Amino acid sequence: MRILSGVRPTGKPHIGNYIGALRNWKRLQDEGHECFYFVADWHALTTSYDETDELKSYTRDVMRSFLACGLDPEKSTLFVQSAVKEHSELALLFSMIVPLSWLERVPTYKEMKQQLSEKDLSNAGFLLYPVLQAADILIYLAQGVPVGEDQVYHVELTREIARRFNFLYGEVFPEPQSLLSVVPKLPGTDGRKMSKSYGNIVPLENNYSEVEKKILPMMTDPARKRKTDPGDPQKCPVWSYHIAFGIDEQDSQWVIEGCTKAKIGCIDCKKLLLRNMRRELEPIWERYSKIDSDPHFVDDVITKGNEKARLIAQKTMQSVRDRMNLLF
Repeated sequence: MRILSGVRPTGKPHIGNYIGALRNWKRLQDEGHECFYFVADWHALTTSYDETDELKSYTRDVMRSFLACGLDPEKSTLFVQSAVKEHSELALLFSMIVPLSWLERVPTYKEMKQQLSEKDLSNAGFLLYPVLQAADILIYLAQGVPVGEDQVYHVELTREIARRFNFLYGEVFPEPQSLLSVVPKLPGTDGRKMSKSYGNIVPLENNYSEVEKKILPMMTDPARKRKTDPGDPQKCPVWSYHIAFGIDEQDSQWVIEGCTKAKIGCIDCKKLLLRNMRRELEPIWERYSKIDSDPHFVDDVITKGNEKARLIAQKTMQSVRDRMNLLF
């Protein structure tokens, strides 16, 4: 299956990005799928067009994280969206056939306007975000798109756009399927949505001592004010982390019984979590160090990945132009 997904470079990647996306991407790569993973720098502009000072740096940081998490440029095509201008050409052509009502009914359009009420989101690019996203997917004729539940509607809209184009001009695009992540989103260390604006993220690039500083003070079940107070793991953000980092059955029973019967303290529970986090994250930290030992490595990966992606995008665009009877 041909797989495509991307990450917006709006800051340094955190463990929520790893658990929610990058770990799953590596699994798909290692299963032998044809994978295309990109840094969605144009998409970052839809909500942060006035905050571009760090955009180049964040773009490289995201690519570094791709590599540190085990994405292999020999197995997957790793590239930067803005390097492949055909994305914007296809998005423009799609915008000619997409009814405005399709975009206005996108659930995340209203949700993001509410969540980011401090930002001016009256720009056309924000409304057209799903059209560019459809172009990102369809220009590579992708068949599967790994997404969280909040992005399923975008893939459904992409399918509608593909159907409409194929109906108007003839068959070019497949209708991609959503590949849902089996791991729920990790909350931030304060129990709210993980976001750099809340200051509650755990950066992926941290070493163990830095992760420990973030996890040990982490919010737990509010009912457990003292060690002798019983709690409920289902109401504790730490439990989500335990599930994400692979707690085994024996330890799971220890946490559940210890919490609900007040036999263990929250620090004991967090120390178990830290052991499991260290086991999984240490190889990533080691790869970061290896990547940074060669100052040209990331840029070389980007250059080669851009070239591979561009060749496929150009081929698709030639078919699109032919179908639409464009002279050039």
